[in-house]
Amino acid sequence: MKIFHLIFLVIIFSSCQNESKKRTDKTVSENKKPIESKKPDLDLIKTKKKAEEAYVFCKSKKMNTDFCILIDMSLHSGLNRFIIWNFKEQKISNKYLVGHGCGGNSWSSDESKDNPQFSNEDGSHLSALGKYQLGERGRSDWGINVKYLMHGLEKTNNNALQRFIVFHSWDLMSDKEVYPKGSPEGWGCPTISNNAMKEIDSIIQNSEKPLLMWIYNE
Repeated sequence: MKIFHLIFLVIIFSSCQNESKKRTDKTVSENKKPIESKKPDLDLIKTKKKAEEAYVFCKSKKMNTDFCILIDMSLHSGLNRFIIWNFKEQKISNKYLVGHGCGGNSWSSDESKDNPQFSNEDGSHLSALGKYQLGERGRSDWGINVKYLMHGLEKTNNNALQRFIVFHSWDLMSDKEVYPKGSPEGWGCPTISNNAMKEIDSIIQNSEKPLLMWIYNE
């Protein structure tokens, strides 16, 4: 009987040890799971603040006070950072992808998807920050063959016309977010998808007053 009791105790102890090891291994395994990084998104509070500033500016310059275009270049280029802001309803009407300038990187790559550079210098192949007034509609060799001239209203972007920086669509631009990949980079023009331009083109054409496009990185 003593031998039987001894064997029984050994079996019980071994079983408890195995169970404890399983629990420990499970805890270690769970702790080793990679932490999923949350996809960044548009900061609505910041967007509303920019929209308030944009409204004051548009009103003072007798520009369109129904809506404007806000482009938040502080966001990753694979995210929707091209915003149609509705002043009357105080909300975002729509969001799209938009490309920026490649600078010294390869044309059509996404090398600066999360760290773009900006310049007002001709030949820099970079986008320029600041407020623009969208001007004459014309024919483009890109996308759906529609472009809008961009009149830079600040010292940071007043070379836009001589640099041939215009607003147009591009076949390479996606209709949906591509994060963590970035949007293709051109030579400084804000570029959107063909379908996005089809939607926005009619809005711009129906605007009775000049439309504001504000490109910022803050």
